[in-house]
Amino acid sequence: MQELGRLEDLPLEYRSALTEKNLVPLWPSLRAVLPPGVPTRRTQPICWPYQELRPLLLQAGVLTPMEKAERRVLVLANPGHGLENMKASATIYLGMQLLLPGEWAPAHRHTPNAVRMIVEGEGAYTTVEGEKCRMSRGDLILTPTGLWHEHGHDGEEPVVWLDVLDLPLVYFMETSYVTEGKRQAVTSEAADSAYHCAGVLPAPAFKRAGSAFPMLHYPWVNVRAALVSMAARQPDAEAVQVAYVNPETGADCQKILGYSALMLRPGEALNLPARSCATVFHQIEGGAHVSVTAQSFKLAAADTCCIPGYTPVTLRNDSATEPAFLFIADDAPLQKALGLYEIRNP
Repeated sequence: MQELGRLEDLPLEYRSALTEKNLVPLWPSLRAVLPPGVPTRRTQPICWPYQELRPLLLQAGVLTPMEKAERRVLVLANPGHGLENMKASATIYLGMQLLLPGEWAPAHRHTPNAVRMIVEGEGAYTTVEGEKCRMSRGDLILTPTGLWHEHGHDGEEPVVWLDVLDLPLVYFMETSYVTEGKRQAVTSEAADSAYHCAGVLPAPAFKRAGSAFPMLHYPWVNVRAALVSMAARQPDAEAVQVAYVNPETGADCQKILGYSALMLRPGEALNLPARSCATVFHQIEGGAHVSVTAQSFKLAAADTCCIPGYTPVTLRNDSATEPAFLFIADDAPLQKALGLYEIRNP
């Protein structure tokens, strides 16, 4: 590839004149922003073992009362982006949030989209626009952009969940902000949702609801059953995977980040091609190895890892008798909408 001129090749007087007019020559930096063949990636392969961070999260519950924290969260930060930037990848924010019995995290709404993947505990709930979503391990709860939401706990044990937000992108676009609110009145319970039966939609007056987010709560008991059934009915399927979608449209449940659940059959190894999007893997049940070119992470239940884009990944279930279940997050919906999504097969 042609070698381009360097900034220092230009006369100092010329460079100073450019600076004075807020101008920058492109060619010395062109390869930095348009590298040949593959993008420059700051996202590093990294794993956050839950049993190592859990004591620190519980200690935060002792050190910082809810009224001093609003949301008691430890951010899973990727060192490739700088810990102070609180990014797991260029577009994904991850945080482990703790709610103790009797606590209430006050209502607010914000522009970033968020989901909650429940990690442990019972008795807590999220209320979204009046819809109360009770939390159980493995459940996915949406708190989409602009919707009022709050968290409460009327149980007897700590509850922890993984927050996944598109905050880095929304912040980069200078559109990230929050609005504080008052405690919501509960108008419905997500457990009663008619959308929990696959292939069946509520049709009052022969019309769909038309809501941008008709389903806010995806119980793990239903998702797990779908994966187990799929594995039994399609033993030769390349991968046992389901996506979290809008039940009325079949589109991704949110527009920027996408979510899915994957079952690794006993002893199964799955080779994933290099995709343009960075990928987060969170272990719901069982254990798995996540391997890339030079690194391998052994995931136990509730462990989380992030793999940069344009990187082939191998997933392996080391158990010969039990399946392993993973939750997956990426920014494929955004990349597809922008025409940037790629799969590079070897």
